[in-house]
Amino acid sequence: MSIERKPGRVGLAYTAAMPNNSYLARFAINADNVPRARDFYQRVFGWEFEPWGPPNFYLIKTGDAPPSGAGGLLQERRELVPGGRMIGFECSFVVGNLDETIRAIETNGGKMVTEKFRIPTVCTVAYFQDTEGNVAAVSEIEQA
Repeated sequence: MSIERKPGRVGLAYTAAMPNNSYLARFAINADNVPRARDFYQRVFGWEFEPWGPPNFYLIKTGDAPPSGAGGLLQERRELVPGGRMIGFECSFVVGNLDETIRAIETNGGKMVTEKFRIPTVCTVAYFQDTEGNVAAVSEIEQA
Protein backbone atom coordinates (compact mmCIF):
# COMPACT_ATOMS: atom_id res chain seq x y z
CA MET A 1 0.00 0.00 0.00
CA SER A 2 1.42 3.41 -0.90
CA ILE A 3 0.56 6.67 0.76
CA GLU A 4 0.17 9.76 -1.38
CA ARG A 5 0.98 13.10 0.11
CA LYS A 6 -0.76 16.20 -1.04
CA PRO A 7 1.59 19.02 -2.05
CA GLY A 8 1.97 21.75 0.54
CA ARG A 9 0.26 19.91 3.39
CA VAL A 10 3.44 18.85 5.20
CA GLY A 11 4.88 22.36 5.07
CA LEU A 12 1.75 23.86 6.60
CA ALA A 13 1.61 21.32 9.41
CA TYR A 14 5.33 21.79 10.14
CA THR A 15 5.02 25.58 10.19
CA ALA A 16 2.04 25.45 12.53
CA ALA A 17 3.84 23.09 14.91
CA MET A 18 7.11 25.06 15.03
CA PRO A 19 6.48 28.73 15.87
CA ASN A 20 9.36 31.11 15.20
CA ASN A 21 9.26 32.51 18.74
CA SER A 22 10.89 29.50 20.39
CA TYR A 23 13.71 29.96 22.91
CA LEU A 24 15.93 27.99 25.24
CA ALA A 25 13.98 27.60 28.46
CA ARG A 26 16.11 25.29 30.59
CA PHE A 27 19.49 23.65 30.88
CA ALA A 28 20.51 20.69 33.01
CA ILE A 29 23.81 19.85 34.65
CA ASN A 30 24.33 16.10 34.95
CA ALA A 31 26.38 15.01 37.95
CA ASP A 32 27.67 11.83 39.56
CA ASN A 33 27.92 13.68 42.89
CA VAL A 34 25.05 16.19 43.08
CA PRO A 35 26.06 17.80 46.41
CA ARG A 36 29.61 18.37 45.11
CA ALA A 37 28.30 19.88 41.86
CA ARG A 38 25.80 22.07 43.72
CA ASP A 39 28.59 23.34 46.01
CA PHE A 40 30.82 24.09 42.98
CA TYR A 41 28.18 26.19 41.19
CA GLN A 42 27.13 27.97 44.40
CA ARG A 43 30.72 28.98 45.13
CA VAL A 44 31.73 29.88 41.56
CA PHE A 45 28.60 31.66 40.28
CA GLY A 46 26.56 32.33 43.42
CA TRP A 47 23.62 30.28 42.11
CA GLU A 48 20.79 29.25 44.40
CA PHE A 49 19.35 25.71 44.43
CA GLU A 50 15.83 24.74 45.46
CA PRO A 51 14.98 21.06 46.06
CA TRP A 52 12.26 20.03 43.62
CA GLY A 53 10.91 16.57 42.96
CA PRO A 54 12.98 13.46 43.66
CA PRO A 55 16.11 13.44 45.88
CA ASN A 56 19.13 15.22 44.36
CA PHE A 57 16.96 17.16 41.88
CA TYR A 58 17.06 20.96 42.10
CA LEU A 59 15.73 24.03 40.36
CA ILE A 60 18.57 26.48 39.75
CA LYS A 61 18.23 30.24 40.14
CA THR A 62 21.12 31.67 38.13
CA GLY A 63 20.22 35.33 38.56
CA ASP A 64 18.23 37.82 36.57
CA ALA A 65 17.35 36.98 32.97
CA PRO A 66 19.78 38.38 30.40
CA PRO A 67 18.49 41.46 28.56
CA SER A 68 18.21 39.75 25.18
CA GLY A 69 17.55 36.17 26.26
CA ALA A 70 19.68 33.18 25.34
CA GLY A 71 21.30 33.13 21.93
CA GLY A 72 22.16 30.02 20.02
CA LEU A 73 25.10 28.89 17.93
CA LEU A 74 25.50 25.91 15.65
CA GLN A 75 29.05 24.74 15.04
CA GLU A 76 31.16 21.77 14.07
CA ARG A 77 31.81 19.30 16.89
CA ARG A 78 35.19 19.91 18.53
CA GLU A 79 37.51 18.45 21.11
CA LEU A 80 37.97 20.90 24.01
CA VAL A 81 39.22 18.16 26.33
CA PRO A 82 41.82 15.91 24.65
CA GLY A 83 40.22 12.63 23.62
CA GLY A 84 36.67 13.85 24.28
CA ARG A 85 34.64 15.38 21.48
CA MET A 86 31.79 17.59 22.68
CA ILE A 87 28.53 15.67 22.87
CA GLY A 88 25.21 17.37 23.55
CA PHE A 89 24.58 21.05 24.08
CA GLU A 90 27.29 23.44 25.20
CA CYS A 91 26.47 26.04 27.85
CA SER A 92 28.08 29.46 28.08
CA PHE A 93 27.75 31.63 31.18
CA VAL A 94 28.25 35.40 31.16
CA VAL A 95 30.14 36.70 34.20
CA GLY A 96 31.09 40.16 35.41
CA ASN A 97 34.78 39.42 35.85
CA LEU A 98 36.34 36.56 33.89
CA ASP A 99 39.64 36.49 35.78
CA GLU A 100 37.88 36.26 39.17
CA THR A 101 35.61 33.51 37.83
CA ILE A 102 38.57 31.51 36.53
CA ARG A 103 40.19 31.74 39.98
CA ALA A 104 36.91 30.60 41.61
CA ILE A 105 36.63 27.64 39.20
CA GLU A 106 40.15 26.46 40.02
CA THR A 107 39.77 27.12 43.77
CA ASN A 108 36.59 25.05 43.94
CA GLY A 109 37.76 21.92 42.17
CA GLY A 110 37.15 22.77 38.51
CA LYS A 111 39.84 23.12 35.89
CA MET A 112 40.35 25.30 32.86
CA VAL A 113 40.51 23.41 29.57
CA THR A 114 41.41 26.42 27.38
CA GLU A 115 43.22 29.67 27.86
CA LYS A 116 40.95 32.69 27.67
CA PHE A 117 40.64 34.21 24.21
CA ARG A 118 38.98 37.27 22.74
CA ILE A 119 36.22 37.33 20.15
CA PRO A 120 36.61 40.90 18.83
CA THR A 121 33.69 43.24 19.61
CA VAL A 122 31.84 40.42 21.45
CA CYS A 123 33.54 38.96 24.54
CA THR A 124 36.52 37.22 26.11
CA VAL A 125 35.83 33.53 26.72
CA ALA A 126 37.41 30.45 28.29
CA TYR A 127 36.25 26.85 28.72
CA PHE A 128 36.28 24.94 31.99
CA GLN A 129 35.50 21.48 33.29
CA ASP A 130 33.40 21.31 36.46
CA THR A 131 33.82 18.82 39.30
CA GLU A 132 31.68 16.30 37.38
CA GLY A 133 33.59 16.48 34.10
CA ASN A 134 31.05 18.70 32.30
CA VAL A 135 32.59 21.28 29.96
CA ALA A 136 31.13 24.78 29.67
CA ALA A 137 32.24 28.29 28.79
CA VAL A 138 32.50 31.45 30.84
CA SER A 139 32.64 34.79 29.10
CA GLU A 140 32.92 38.46 29.91
CA ILE A 141 31.03 40.70 27.49
CA GLU A 142 33.17 43.33 25.80
CA GLN A 143 32.32 46.86 26.86
CA ALA A 144 31.74 49.40 24.08
